[in-house]
Amino acid sequence: MRNLSFLGATRQHLQVGLDSSISATTLDLDEHAIYVAVERTTDDGNVEVDIWKTEENDGEDEVPATILSTFTSIAYTDVSPWTSNLPRPPELVSFRLLPDSRTLALIMRGGDIATLSLDDDVSQPEVVGSVESGILAAAWSPDDSLVTLATGDNKVILMTSTFDVVSEGPLHSNEFGEDAPINVGWGSKQTQFHGSLGKAAAQEKRPDVIGRSPDDDGLPRVSWRGDGAFFVVSSLSPLREEGMQHRSLRVYSHTGALQSTSEATPGLEHVLSWRPSGNWIVGTQRYGFEGGGIGREGRHDLVMFERNGLRRGDFSLEKVARGHERKSDGDRQWGYRVRELGWSSDSNVLSVWIERASGDIVQLWTIGNYHWYLKHEIPAPSLDGKPGRFTSVSWHPEDPLRILLTTTSTLVQRTYSWETFVSRSKPPIDSGSVAVLDGASVLLTPFRTQNVPPPMSTHNLPVPNHSSSSSPYNVLVQPLPPVHISFFSHKDIMLSLWESGYYELTDLKTRLGPGKGKAMDPKTTCFNLESDGWIYKQASPFGHNGITFAVLQSNDHRDRITLIRDEDTSRADVDMPGLNGRLVYGDNHVAWQSSKGEIFSIDVETRDKVLSARFQEFCFEAEYVPGSQSTSPFYVGLSKSGKLSITSSQIATRILASNVNSFTIASGFLVYTTTAHVAQFAPLDQLSSLLEASADDSTNPSQDTQPEWETRRVERGSRIVTAVPSTMSLVLQMPRGNLETINPRPLVMNIVRQDIDNGNFAKAFSACRRHRVDLNVFLEHNKEEFMKLIPQFLEQVSDVDYINLFLTSVGQGSLPPETVSDLCDAVRAELERIDLKKYVSSILTAHVVKRPPDHEAGLSLLLRLRDTEPQIVEDAVKYIIFLVDANSLFDTALGMYDFSLVLMIAQHAQKDPREYLPFLRELRALDEHYQKFRIDDHLKRHEKALQHLANAGAERFKEAIAYAEKHQLYDTALAIWRDTPQYEAVLGIYGDWLFERREFKDAAFVFRQAGKPSKAMLAYEKALDWQEVFEIAIQEKLSNEDLAEIGYRIAEDLSSKKRYQDSARVFLDYVKDPRAAVIALVQGNLFSEARRIIALHLQPDLLEEIVYPGALETRAQIAEEVGEMKDQLRKQVSRLRELRVKKVEEPDAFYGVEDTDLHNVDVMTDISMAPTMFTRYTQAPSTAASRTSKRSSRSKRKMERKVGSGRKGTVDEEEYLLKSITKLVTRFTSTQNDAHNLLPHLFQFTQEHKDEGIELQEEISSYEKELVAAVEEVWKKPGAVDGENETADSWALRMQEHDKRQAIDPMEKVGKPEVTRRVWNGKLSLLR
Repeated sequence: MRNLSFLGATRQHLQVGLDSSISATTLDLDEHAIYVAVERTTDDGNVEVDIWKTEENDGEDEVPATILSTFTSIAYTDVSPWTSNLPRPPELVSFRLLPDSRTLALIMRGGDIATLSLDDDVSQPEVVGSVESGILAAAWSPDDSLVTLATGDNKVILMTSTFDVVSEGPLHSNEFGEDAPINVGWGSKQTQFHGSLGKAAAQEKRPDVIGRSPDDDGLPRVSWRGDGAFFVVSSLSPLREEGMQHRSLRVYSHTGALQSTSEATPGLEHVLSWRPSGNWIVGTQRYGFEGGGIGREGRHDLVMFERNGLRRGDFSLEKVARGHERKSDGDRQWGYRVRELGWSSDSNVLSVWIERASGDIVQLWTIGNYHWYLKHEIPAPSLDGKPGRFTSVSWHPEDPLRILLTTTSTLVQRTYSWETFVSRSKPPIDSGSVAVLDGASVLLTPFRTQNVPPPMSTHNLPVPNHSSSSSPYNVLVQPLPPVHISFFSHKDIMLSLWESGYYELTDLKTRLGPGKGKAMDPKTTCFNLESDGWIYKQASPFGHNGITFAVLQSNDHRDRITLIRDEDTSRADVDMPGLNGRLVYGDNHVAWQSSKGEIFSIDVETRDKVLSARFQEFCFEAEYVPGSQSTSPFYVGLSKSGKLSITSSQIATRILASNVNSFTIASGFLVYTTTAHVAQFAPLDQLSSLLEASADDSTNPSQDTQPEWETRRVERGSRIVTAVPSTMSLVLQMPRGNLETINPRPLVMNIVRQDIDNGNFAKAFSACRRHRVDLNVFLEHNKEEFMKLIPQFLEQVSDVDYINLFLTSVGQGSLPPETVSDLCDAVRAELERIDLKKYVSSILTAHVVKRPPDHEAGLSLLLRLRDTEPQIVEDAVKYIIFLVDANSLFDTALGMYDFSLVLMIAQHAQKDPREYLPFLRELRALDEHYQKFRIDDHLKRHEKALQHLANAGAERFKEAIAYAEKHQLYDTALAIWRDTPQYEAVLGIYGDWLFERREFKDAAFVFRQAGKPSKAMLAYEKALDWQEVFEIAIQEKLSNEDLAEIGYRIAEDLSSKKRYQDSARVFLDYVKDPRAAVIALVQGNLFSEARRIIALHLQPDLLEEIVYPGALETRAQIAEEVGEMKDQLRKQVSRLRELRVKKVEEPDAFYGVEDTDLHNVDVMTDISMAPTMFTRYTQAPSTAASRTSKRSSRSKRKMERKVGSGRKGTVDEEEYLLKSITKLVTRFTSTQNDAHNLLPHLFQFTQEHKDEGIELQEEISSYEKELVAAVEEVWKKPGAVDGENETADSWALRMQEHDKRQAIDPMEKVGKPEVTRRVWNGKLSLLR
């Protein structure tokens, strides 16, 4: 769907003589220079070639061309009689710049090969070799390393760039080549399979005589493939006995070996070009004469061959446009002949140089979806009324859409770009029309109503309009396709513009809606603008009233914009400060972009131009985005390099992406596709905010990361053709040419939200159904407003099925339960008001989809209608059974205690009567309360069942208590029997249940409330609440013996729980046993309290019997614990040192990041292999191979629990060791406290105790110092080693940075612990 749009042209006239003519050009890509060869024939028959140099420029700063040198050679005199009626070919066969040696290579038809060095200030061409028989054709390989020569003595010579011969062979060979087909016995060609061509190919008639075309110049041609691996030679065969010759193609390798020969093709002509991509070798073929192809006279095809010599395909050149005859008289048999062919460097455009009596023309052809389109024609400029002639046509080797053409004295560079001619009309008249140029036809397709794949179209519009007698356009000498096509945004009018200033306005009359009749019925009006040497390039409509548009034109020096208004037929010219610029598309806005990216906005009233914005580079595709109440206007542009930029001033510029291949603006979005095969949807209001942020922070050119916009994957290589907002569609074209129309979610949602805001609920609902949009959007967009407009919604969406679909979708969506319930209630109330009978199914749906569902309310509605509308009720019952599980409805009806409703549900649900009738009969035989109890128990509504059972009478109390115990309904039972005589019994069973659950405190409280002190005492005893136990025991007046027995039992339990002080208290207060109390205190390291008890009860013998041995035992326990901590600390610090040495010395074995994604990946195969950096994650260090499999979710959770377990050799070992040392510090702090409490007593006891105290004090102090030093060493940050030059490229540093990014540094995860320091008073140990 893309077209070649003319970007600009530069012309440079060389001051050459009348007898001189430009014959060839070559480019210096390094210095951006063009070398031009001008040849002339002297009086003595020699040929002089002047070599000119000029600069590549955009035309704004023209540099005059200069002559570098002149070369003289002998002219070629052997002219074939077959070509005597054709123009004499130029004597310069090849003109090439060799970039490696910086020399110009000239190959003359007379046989001379000369070089000219460009590095010397003054240099003369040097003849490096000569071919006596002359050189008829020459071609350099794409990398300039080889050159192929076709000589006058029918030889093919392959030479290097230094002109050393690589191979030499005959031009005409009887052999097929190395790729000759092998006959495997499949019979003759007529019996072989011919694919889709079928039997017609086998029965195709072959000409009796195979000859040459009268337009053939008789000279050979050479062309290389784009990769330089092969070249093809086209030559005429020797004259046969019947006086006929034919042309054949021979393919050679880059070593000069013949690979294949084409089959004899009648009427094959001299032109030849191998497509750079390599799939086609292109030539032309004539039909309808003796020796030509079998076909109608005048038929002329462009034919394609494969490398193996077989014909690939063709298309017709005979009539370049349907409906236009281009006949001209002259010496040529058919009025024209093809002079040369050429391919653009990217293989997308084929140039056909046609020589006619009325003047030369170059046609540019492209292919899409297996159809060839004539996109553009370049006529040769005429001088002094004579027909214009080109002397050479070539493509730029790097810029694929730049073509170089020369006349006898002028060098012309024309640049093109791809553009899709689309309609930018706004809803509701947006037709989505796209125009495709194809010769003298414009293929029109309105994508709003029809998606016609190319090369077909909805309408074929002939251009120019030759049906009008007033048309001033002469198709015989002027190009057929227009140079540009544009559409008006407020009217269905298309503007076609030609380079000469001729333009046509076509009222397309597109049918936007469905119906009969033509999809398009265009009517064309012709106009003509004066050229006066200006070239018209582009037209851009603007304004909302009438026919107003701007036309861009240029000459050799500057651009000019002409503003045209049809109302008053006024025209205004505005000169622009530059050349080869571009109009920026904009609704009611005229702007021009210079070749440097500067954007000038133009006031159509005052004709003033103002520099309003600037792109970083020239953007061929640019568009103006108008502002709104909340956003500012800005420009969007796409450069040739794929950078998509937005700008609103000379400062506020932002690059959105660097891999964009197309974009469009529609429905409030900037939609663009990338080479990563993704379509992005950027909201325009967000883009405006981005520009404002860029303007505020103009000092930060890098800019922040782009926001996350909605995306959609598209097919590889997709490009945007157009977007149609009214149909919410985006049309994409694939690389092969076929189309795909999608409905992206952002475009759909934008239109849906607009319709909701405008109250077009029916249209929005239809769009949601068609595009599978969640109907929650009606509430999510604006809940409060929609709830107010529910009557209007139900008025527009009145179909019962649609309302049911809406309610079901909302009920099953992700909205909060409160919102769903509010909506269902509101819709139900409105439907009941409108027509209860009509919308009974919708009302039932509203009850069912609520959260939680209200099935009872729905069944109650059926009860209300059962007597008055039995038919409606029957259908409604079937419907609600369809919505809800029948068994659930049966249980709901049963829970309403209405047996008639139960029977109705059961009958329509087709339940087996044997399943429910016996149960219903059994229920009918029971009294009311017990009947309801059985129903609720059946439905597992246990609380209601217990209530009904309690209402059944006192005789059912035991059954009720058993039911409460069975279903643990104690709270319900307490509430039912509160303030009744049975309340204490309920409390008793509740307390027993708590006691069984080991909730002893709660059970004891309940027992006390129930008046059961013995059970309360037992519960308190189990809970070790000894104060409450003895309180109840004293209140119950137990004997001293019983109190002592209870005291012994409780004290033992308290000691087992290490509650030594409470145990001693019980021994003293209730058992009256000081000795047992002292033993408990000593066990708890409570020596001060033990000594107080001894002194209080005057039993000093207990000191030597219990306290002294207990103190020594406690000291031994502390010493043993300190020893264990010391051994652990030393082992772990030593291991940490090993790990950190390994981290530096063996980083490959240590570093790596535990990536949970790797848990599901087979890191290593079943084949044994060397361990890698990931080995530490998958196996023990001693094993070099592992077999891992994908882990399940269970094993993955197990792996997560293992992280930090500290298994030796794993990546978590260091973190585990740090955590272990931290716990060790906490443990030492507790040990310090115990020692601090013990030491004063040791110093007050015997000399043995004092000695043990001093030793303990030293052990504690020594270990404290060792622990402090270890903590400082372990938590010390590693620094750079002195004298070591650590570069940012070192492996260890890079891995450390990787660890930081993954947040796995163990010292960052485990904080440094603080060691508590005790200040010991050493003088106390010296006191006696």
